[in-house]
Amino acid sequence: MARPAFGPTRGQRIGSGDAAGRTRRFTAIARLEALSREWIEVPAIDDVRTQASRLLRTHAVRAADALQLASAIVASDFEPSALAFVSLDARLSAAAEREGFPVMS
Repeated sequence: MARPAFGPTRGQRIGSGDAAGRTRRFTAIARLEALSREWIEVPAIDDVRTQASRLLRTHAVRAADALQLASAIVASDFEPSALAFVSLDARLSAAAEREGFPVMS
């Protein structure tokens, strides 16, 4: 799977503003690019959709949260206890815990 491109493409500007603002944006883009080399991307496949649908029926989560949690379930090979789940959202964290994830918040 191709990695996403972050920041401006050829011919685009990073944005207007002062030099400090541009530096912060460049730093943020560099950090995001570094992180993207480490994360696991799970494409929206049938297993993710099936799990998200089940999660919406089982937990009081929003659709986007259900997709995030479903992706984590699939990424863990359906063994949630094998993968830590990180979220600052109380409702999503509670659902992840009920699914068997060790939750870091």
